[in-house]
Amino acid sequence: MTHRDQLDDLEAAGRLRRFVPRTGADFSSNDYLGLANSPRLRDAVLDALLSGVAIGSGGSRLLRGNDPEHERLEAEAAAFFGSESALYWSSGFAANETLFATLPQRGDLVVHDALIHASTHEGLRCGRAERAAAQHNDVDAFADAILQWRTGGGKGRAWIAVESLYSMDGDRAPLGELAALADEQDAFLVIDEAHAVGVFGPNGRGLAAHLDGLENVVVLRTCGKALGVEGALLCLPRLFRDFLVNRGRGFIFSTAPSPLMARAVGEALRILADEPERREALQQRVRLAEQALGEAGVPASGSQIIPVILGDDTRAMRVAGMLQESGYDVRGIRPPTVPAGTSRLRISVTLNAGENDIRGLGEALQAAMRAA
Repeated sequence: MTHRDQLDDLEAAGRLRRFVPRTGADFSSNDYLGLANSPRLRDAVLDALLSGVAIGSGGSRLLRGNDPEHERLEAEAAAFFGSESALYWSSGFAANETLFATLPQRGDLVVHDALIHASTHEGLRCGRAERAAAQHNDVDAFADAILQWRTGGGKGRAWIAVESLYSMDGDRAPLGELAALADEQDAFLVIDEAHAVGVFGPNGRGLAAHLDGLENVVVLRTCGKALGVEGALLCLPRLFRDFLVNRGRGFIFSTAPSPLMARAVGEALRILADEPERREALQQRVRLAEQALGEAGVPASGSQIIPVILGDDTRAMRVAGMLQESGYDVRGIRPPTVPAGTSRLRISVTLNAGENDIRGLGEALQAAMRAA
């Protein structure tokens, strides 16, 4: 089948992806705290430029690309999150992919949540470990997968891979129970905090804040969502950090992230600690959104990510289009990003949309769902 045939098939199935301009009230971004355009971040970047911080790194970290800004950020991040060490990456996808391609060894087993992010799947495809999917947020299913592997002769270490807050459903992983299972099974626990960092936990440290620093826990925190900047931080034991620096091909052979962005991430962490009112304001808007969308029959998720499950691909995109025409930037999400039959609107509550926007969205959603 040619490339054109494949694109035509996507078009016929209502799944062809296209760029859509950013217009209307923001209900689709991951800029939950409204930091992407914050004056404080802008001033920090300007000060960094004026003080001579480089825009580009010029090479990989193991060549000339290692900048004092990278090392300063990693030390600040480890202290902020309470981990033994941290490693800065150009993106969460790159960090996840390299982590799972590198740390689990041949003879190990990675049990991942059935709804884990695509970056984890890509890493597992490149890795040496066996893998198994566990039913979403079902701790017993994780335990059963490990038991079945052990019974079948598995001798290595087990790895448990989850998101703390799922990007398409807005629900939380049972981290306490999963951490207990990891201890019981002498397993490692890898937690993707992409959508929780900045929004939850003390000083915005995320839902896994109480697990940082444990020798069997690795936490990924992306910087391009609530932090409003770019890149990702892996918070992990120093042994794993050193191993990734020496064996992680996605790290070794990539140009280092911008030193300027490293400075900006450090400032974003300080904003999390200094401005708790941002999280408080976001939670108020989430409660308002739950009320406004509840009138349209949408159940609350308990987080700033509220899915509206419509099932049919075409209907999901039609309703999203109606909302965009009404001035509300809501995007439709289709397979393979979500399971077949669960096409949806992904409504993201951020500080970029005000209370009147939220009330208006609830009314517009009711009208669009009746019309679609």
